[in-house]
Amino acid sequence: MRRGAGTPGDFVGGDYARAVLPAPADLAAMDRALALAAVAGGAGDVPVGAVVTDAAGTVIGEGRNLRELEHDPTAHAEVVALRAAAATRGNWNLEGCTLVVTLEPCVMCAGAVLQSRISRLVFGAWDEKAGAAGSMYDVVRDRRLPYRAEVVAGVREAEASALLRAFFDARR
Repeated sequence: MRRGAGTPGDFVGGDYARAVLPAPADLAAMDRALALAAVAGGAGDVPVGAVVTDAAGTVIGEGRNLRELEHDPTAHAEVVALRAAAATRGNWNLEGCTLVVTLEPCVMCAGAVLQSRISRLVFGAWDEKAGAAGSMYDVVRDRRLPYRAEVVAGVREAEASALLRAFFDARR
């Protein structure tokens, strides 16, 4: 059972995030994020991909994990995609946009979601060890913070989990 850091009743058994269904644009963006994750895995990085869409569902930024390639601890797929979207918009404020990512964001990436004012977060696989959108922490929905994002979890979870499992199995 997943737990949250919010107030009692925020969610039970992870259902809080699954109650909202993904939009067709979310599914298309997740397809692209999964493709980016596969590229990251093939390049030796943890296979995570991310896409930012605007309110109309148009892709305005995308990224994949680049930590190993760029020797940059902040080059997570989400950060790369948020930077690209901000450059496309010519503005750091991404309110009204959606971040679609194959893996539940870590604390750093959850902070980046809030700092960029992303309105919606859609992710595939849960990260029970370091997730900050409902599993270990619930940073993106913490009512103590001045900004929160809507969360939709488990979108194409099986495919995202399979990429991660294959990547780590090959290294064991």
